[in-house]
Amino acid sequence: MAERGRLSPEELVREIQAGRVETVVTVIPDLYGRLVGKRIHAPFFLDSIAGHGMHVCDYLLACDMEMDPTPGYAYTNWASGYGDLRAVPDLGTLRHAAWLDKSAVVVCDCVDDETHDLVPVAPRSILRRQLARLRDAGFTAKMGSELEFYLFRDTYREARAKHYQELRTAGEYVEDYHVLSSTFAEPVIGAIRRLVDASAIGVEFSKGEWGPGQHEINLRYAEALEMADRHVLYKTAAKEIAAQQGHSLTFMAKWNAAMAGSSLHVHMSLWNDRDQPVFAPAGEAAPLFHHFIGGLLAHAHELSWLFAPTVNSYKRYREGTFAPTRIAWSVDNRTAGFRVVGEGPSLRVECRIPGADANPYLTYAGLLAAGLDGIERQLDPGPAFQGDAYRAESLPRVPHTMADAIGALERSDFARAAFGDAVVDHLLHFARTELATYETAVTDFERARYFERI
Repeated sequence: MAERGRLSPEELVREIQAGRVETVVTVIPDLYGRLVGKRIHAPFFLDSIAGHGMHVCDYLLACDMEMDPTPGYAYTNWASGYGDLRAVPDLGTLRHAAWLDKSAVVVCDCVDDETHDLVPVAPRSILRRQLARLRDAGFTAKMGSELEFYLFRDTYREARAKHYQELRTAGEYVEDYHVLSSTFAEPVIGAIRRLVDASAIGVEFSKGEWGPGQHEINLRYAEALEMADRHVLYKTAAKEIAAQQGHSLTFMAKWNAAMAGSSLHVHMSLWNDRDQPVFAPAGEAAPLFHHFIGGLLAHAHELSWLFAPTVNSYKRYREGTFAPTRIAWSVDNRTAGFRVVGEGPSLRVECRIPGADANPYLTYAGLLAAGLDGIERQLDPGPAFQGDAYRAESLPRVPHTMADAIGALERSDFARAAFGDAVVDHLLHFARTELATYETAVTDFERARYFERI
């Protein structure tokens, strides 16, 4: 049975001929995990884009949040003239965009127009490289993203006009599993569930979370690249659906210091070439499973920027908030960075370190590279931690500042071996630029603290 909302190229032709699809939103994920691209007139997409791709400026992989070209990248710069790259549609990602009128959406790979190779620094390429390494080792990866967000009664325009102060959350009290309060948000949350699921992004459930107006919508797990695509499409769809209903929502890791942060919990498991799970083939956890965890523990600190890419990310790491502050593995223990859940074929590792602001392509790539290294070197994770990891001062800490995380990545020989020097240098320049922009900004906190009294 075909997945609801999925489109084959042949089905797209029929949908266009029937007048049900007029626009194909053709996108690439950038370094932030945002979708950038073009809205293509559907007949032109069939004639000229589907098999060849479209040209976009390569600065899209070397700019900041404000879309300003950032000097200092080796990949592209003013000296090279900021030329084009080719965004080639991955037709396996073609689906209805059910939240938009008469639209389909497709995710593209970034291809060098001269060599026809994947652009190494593109997020989708970075993940593809790790998946190829996994395949060479005899594995595929299946992942699941659990994303939290806050829903507001203010529109995005209203929030900007208020300078993001005194925003009205959609709920007034902690909503964790609370059916009554989530009913009040159901016009928006229910629309997100239905329209995303109708767009070949399978939905399991929604629930209230641990903050006023905070919610989580769980997507069905999938092969790693497909799941990363679902993740970014879902984030875009959720924002657009909320906006259509006069609301806004945010995936900031910590939108308010007094409220719970928003997490990205990543569930991961490995499968063999016969599509069988390998973590517990005989019902009990295999040595390979423990080696995979050993790799995660060995490299989580040095790869932490991949999980927490903004200055805001690190404000989420507070004790007693369900955001981990220590790197440890555990069995069904939400205080540790890595939590083992499930049993038998469903045995998997949940990484609780990333925030909802993380780029899933980079997060997945880092986790899989670390786990594969653990398998190759047969790393021992030691016994599972028991107790309150927040109080376990002997455990290594998750970096609590962006500067610390950048320094750890910069010193990481492992990251350079796994991703290549060009990719690591590109990501480091992106991270340093983001941090430098923050460090030169004058904030409301500074004015309130120092304007009169300093």
